[in-house]
Amino acid sequence: MKLHSLVDDIYSQLSGLSEGKEFNLKEEDLDMTMSRIKSSILEWSKPSERNTEFTLRMSNIGRPLRQLWYESKAEPRSHTIDGATQIKFLYGHILEEIVLMLVRAAGYAVTDEQKEVTVKGIKGHIDCKISGEVVDIKTASRIAFNKFKEGRLAEDDPFGYMSQLAGYEEAEHTEEGGFLVINKESGELCFYQPEDLDKPNINTRIKNIKDALKLSTPPPRCYESVPDGKKGNMKLNKNCNYCPHKFDCYADANGGQGLRGFKYSNGITYLTHVEVAPRVEEYEPKAV
Repeated sequence: MKLHSLVDDIYSQLSGLSEGKEFNLKEEDLDMTMSRIKSSILEWSKPSERNTEFTLRMSNIGRPLRQLWYESKAEPRSHTIDGATQIKFLYGHILEEIVLMLVRAAGYAVTDEQKEVTVKGIKGHIDCKISGEVVDIKTASRIAFNKFKEGRLAEDDPFGYMSQLAGYEEAEHTEEGGFLVINKESGELCFYQPEDLDKPNINTRIKNIKDALKLSTPPPRCYESVPDGKKGNMKLNKNCNYCPHKFDCYADANGGQGLRGFKYSNGITYLTHVEVAPRVEEYEPKAV
């Protein structure tokens, strides 16, 4: 079964509920889904390892070179995840299992779930294969969902999802895979199948990463600063805001003073150049 019709086939099955038809849910598929949801909850409930040494993984090879360089040099440290984010992780795992249940109910073969693969010594685990092709299951907010739905992921991919998919496909010798995404706000599904030219050459990518990690100084910055208003101030690119290495990365900002943070009602704005100080509270940023 061709993946381009996957979402339509799932919707077709679901539309029968409104027409008084029973949903095509086999007992064994339901048992499998409930068992996997239970396993996901149990795995989520256990503390994960924190203070581990940096390693290249399929899940991080798509990140910018400079970010990876800083991660490789940083001291191992614990990272506190707040309660709301823990809940978000939990229902993300559950939603992924429900999506796969719908895929099976639509008549598609789901195999190789969490299979370990290796490319150039870098390991990862694929979410699954659907009809023999590698598919990454994603839960997304509306804004992130639209990047997949509109085919714009290659233009704005700060988490490196395209490299991750390319790595899995290289390991499995397939090339027609993609991303099955659910909008966790609306329940809408989409399947994004990238063009070959949009996917990076993963062997070249891995070589470039390994070469960059050997450098004594960091590679060029991942993203350029952007204007903040019309008075000459410059701020971090949005993709840098949550990077734990931003203070080290911009230690030379503001004439060597480093990043300056200003507290607005909608959060903190980090300025790399202050021409005119904003009329809001300033604080001394702390590395995370």
